[in-house]
Amino acid sequence: MPLLSMLPVLAAAQPEAPAISPGDTAWVLISTAWVLFGYSLAFGPGSSWIGGFEWVGFAGVTGAPNPTYTALLPHVLFAAFQAMFAGITVALFSGAIIDRMRFVAYLAFGVIWTTIIYDPLAHWVWGDGGWLRKLGALDFAGGTVVHISAGTTAVVLALFLGPRRDFKRIPNVPHNVPFALLGAGLLWFGWFGFNAGSALAADGIAANALV
Repeated sequence: MPLLSMLPVLAAAQPEAPAISPGDTAWVLISTAWVLFGYSLAFGPGSSWIGGFEWVGFAGVTGAPNPTYTALLPHVLFAAFQAMFAGITVALFSGAIIDRMRFVAYLAFGVIWTTIIYDPLAHWVWGDGGWLRKLGALDFAGGTVVHISAGTTAVVLALFLGPRRDFKRIPNVPHNVPFALLGAGLLWFGWFGFNAGSALAADGIAANALV
């Protein structure tokens, strides 16, 4: 399931970016930041607002399960699966920055955004001791942490950055429709891995999510 869940990360930018794929390059930086400190901030033991630094650099993230999150999967596999969620979230709002923001600025923004927005939000909802988790918040596969945060960020970026370059002056003709369809297809197929994999077990819950 973690391998299948990688498809949306790689595919999300394709329908929006015919000439470049910012989500692909951003994924390299996001995954690196995730290993270095992001996972520890999002899921590590800490306060009700943010995780601590116990798992910085994946220290202590081993092949043994962590019962706080799952008693069935290796801890390192769970951490890798959660990295897909961080990556797809940044890729999802990439469509809002095309022709509005420079590519390098987007990459820097993605790393900063995951650190100050995504990681704390993930800790609130999913992390050990997170205040929303304590209140009984239910987010099975990222409805809040991924989709609401990505959608809100896309709207804010579009409003803040203004119209795209050459908006209403040059017709917006698709560059490569088959390429966009391929990206949409991979996104659709890969989402089965996200939804079913979020059960963290091959059980009835995973089957219901898959169907």
